[in-house]
Amino acid sequence: MTGINLTEIEKVVESHAIERVISDYAYFLDMNMPDKMVELFVEDCEISYAPNFGAKGIEEYKKTLDGIGTFFKGTSHHNSGTVIDFISSTEVTTRTIVLAIHRYTKERPDGILYGQYHDTLVKVDGKWKFKKRELRATMTTDYHVKASNPIGRNA
Repeated sequence: MTGINLTEIEKVVESHAIERVISDYAYFLDMNMPDKMVELFVEDCEISYAPNFGAKGIEEYKKTLDGIGTFFKGTSHHNSGTVIDFISSTEVTTRTIVLAIHRYTKERPDGILYGQYHDTLVKVDGKWKFKKRELRATMTTDYHVKASNPIGRNA
């Protein structure tokens, strides 16, 4: 953590604010609030939910959110085990475990994703925002996205 000019207390305060952004993302997604989700990202963000599904830039990201109100009857995202590594006082990388349950509007079984979010957040105008967000999957059950970013394991 060389070059980081934060006290341990400041790191605790900033970590809480970062965890709030991660939790707000899940809440806004589950409550079908795409406009609020967009506010959590910087203009030049990069998102990867799967190798062929993601976005570069806020305008592309908005397009990925177009169907969340019509494709899903409901979702429930459960985050845990967030680890935060400070790169500087205004940049962090995080890893968060996610269990996501998706109820579809079409007649089909509920989809479940077991995985992790790997993120880079930056502090802009006093607020933490996602710069990069990558969803990596351990496994899925009846999930709507066939290809996913697999979580690598040591051999």
